[in-house]
Amino acid sequence: MEYVTVSAKIPKSLKEKLTKYNIKPGPVIRKALEEEVKKRILEEIEEKAKKLSSALKEIEDEEIVRLIREEREK
Repeated sequence: MEYVTVSAKIPKSLKEKLTKYNIKPGPVIRKALEEEVKKRILEEIEEKAKKLSSALKEIEDEEIVRLIREEREK
């Protein structure tokens, strides 16, 4: 796996607390970024699902049944 460095400015007081409590910022930052990315991916999927749902509402039930039957016959 290839890595890149990401930096952030934090208040000096926070850095002092990290040191005091022996907290390594790397794993904490990595986890927070991974969670934020997952959150954004889920939001994107939900938005696409909403668009798809509204598009599917426009298709008649008979058309859906016909398409399913065609696929089963293949």
